[in-house]
Amino acid sequence: MMAGMNRAALVPDPAVLEAFDLLPGSAQPAPLGLINRTWYVSGKDGRRLVLQHVSGIFPPEINQDIDVLTGHLAAKGLLTPRVVPTRDRTLWFDHAGGRWRVLTRVEGLSRHALQNTAQAREAGRVLATFHRAVADLAYTFKNARLGVHDTQRHLGALRTAIAELPSHPEHPSVSALAQRVFALADRLPRLPASADRIVHGDPKISNIMFEPATDRALCLIDLDTLTRMPVALELGDALRSWCNPVSEDAAAAGFSRPLFQAAIEGYAAAAGGLLQTAEWTAIPAATLTISVELAARFCTDSLREDYFGWDATRHPSASAHNQARTRNQLQVAENVLLELESMHEATALAFSR
Repeated sequence: MMAGMNRAALVPDPAVLEAFDLLPGSAQPAPLGLINRTWYVSGKDGRRLVLQHVSGIFPPEINQDIDVLTGHLAAKGLLTPRVVPTRDRTLWFDHAGGRWRVLTRVEGLSRHALQNTAQAREAGRVLATFHRAVADLAYTFKNARLGVHDTQRHLGALRTAIAELPSHPEHPSVSALAQRVFALADRLPRLPASADRIVHGDPKISNIMFEPATDRALCLIDLDTLTRMPVALELGDALRSWCNPVSEDAAAAGFSRPLFQAAIEGYAAAAGGLLQTAEWTAIPAATLTISVELAARFCTDSLREDYFGWDATRHPSASAHNQARTRNQLQVAENVLLELESMHEATALAFSR
């Protein structure tokens, strides 16, 4: 049970609502996220807002990073969620061992999988718009998240979990999945060195808000992952999500070449000359790398069960849910391997236009 929550009603404590000047009784659980527990709420001034119990894996200063970057986006006229201060003008509220924050609510639709190439093109456009908008932001992140895509570190963590937790009841099945992860990792191409850029850090499809009536992509949400890193890794993370025609834990995972091509075209058209040739050419290999890396992370948490959230209505345990996610990402990676040549062709074509 999370601190600061009413145990009986599973709603935020009244003290939390009061700290942000929120309307009592307005909190409604939002769809399940992987990390932070979230509610839709109303301010006493009538505003529709988002209340979050922020996971302890994030330092409090991350809210300052979000505030600075979203302020930069807003100053350029872009739609973005903004941090809403407490009544005492702080960016977060610590209560009973828990950390809370409020964000403005972006009205739109969050998807768990793309349905067509038009949506993929829009996803590419909105991510490129984000990258261009923050390219001139001179800011040192307080939560730097160094080495977040250190693939070898994540593979090492999986090996350690396999070795340290032999008594876990799911150890045999997780070990079998791990062997598939390691086999794919041995086939990863080397990524070229490139400069770091400000990136979102977790541009999966569910972190893009769409206008329901038009399918226009509105903005990126879930900004706890802001950092600097090579942009090809950001795009690889995006594309392994966007081009998988099913949700991140569904059984029938794959990789859609038409969705990839549309997404790359949408990104290229909005990015203009933002990226260098080496950054563009690294995108297919980065897509494969992030798929394998995420499979390793899900596989590790199938034993650790201490990081990713899980849906108890669909899976009997956190381990079972993370094994489903692992199998999903392994299927994506295996499909990406088959499509690498066509992905390079599509990327080169988009870059040349």
